[in-house]
Amino acid sequence: MGFEIDYLRRKLLNTMRHKIVAGNWKMNKTLEEAMEIAIALQERKEDVPHGVKVIIAPPALYLANIEMMEEPFFYLSAQNCSHHDFGAFTGEISAAMLDGMNIPFCILGHSERRQYFHETDELIASKIDACLRHNVQPIFCCGEVLEERKDKKHFITVLHQIEKALFHLTADQMEKVIVAYEPVWAIGTGVTASNDEAQEMHAFIRKSIGDHFGKEVSDQIHILYGGSVNPANSEALFACPDVDGGLVGGASLKANDFMTIIKSAAH
Repeated sequence: MGFEIDYLRRKLLNTMRHKIVAGNWKMNKTLEEAMEIAIALQERKEDVPHGVKVIIAPPALYLANIEMMEEPFFYLSAQNCSHHDFGAFTGEISAAMLDGMNIPFCILGHSERRQYFHETDELIASKIDACLRHNVQPIFCCGEVLEERKDKKHFITVLHQIEKALFHLTADQMEKVIVAYEPVWAIGTGVTASNDEAQEMHAFIRKSIGDHFGKEVSDQIHILYGGSVNPANSEALFACPDVDGGLVGGASLKANDFMTIIKSAAH
């Protein structure tokens, strides 16, 4: 009985938080192809359901070109940034630069940054600090690899990532962070966490945040699911009480598929 009451409470809170659907384009598409996607989405802006925030994260090189996408229908995000504000760091972009371009969001801690660029939890924490210094809202990614899931260490792994990246923040700062749970074993593999697995981890993340920052903060934090989100599974995933939307990879590169996912986030 207690579980059912808690589930219903979470379901109610889920309807109070607005849904977020973010598209991470990663290192894909030429400028011409990227503009085609942006224009196709822009032409269907009226199809974005009321209360759903859509975030587009193109390659950094294209951010200025895709500024034509209109808020409040679409918002832009960088895929990464430096923990330095300025300096002799060839090839890097900073949160200060993003702020200067009015880019409101930045994805941080993605598993591909951890794996291929050896980013540590400490480095990710400093990038979050840089974004918050410059009015850029972090989309913080966390998630376990397959071996950790099989060994039943997935909760320990995700809690460690959250503690290292977020628990040094104040409650006011934490309220500005979007969390994205992305099980590494589901990213780009076509394998998706079941609805129960997604809900279980999202509820765990929310409780962990609540234990540290307080229930008021955890109730309003947006926690997105990422990992092979597609038009066929998005509606069921987004209906989970603690899933507040998705961080979408490959499906966001097809305007029709992405718009179907966006529409599925309507309450």
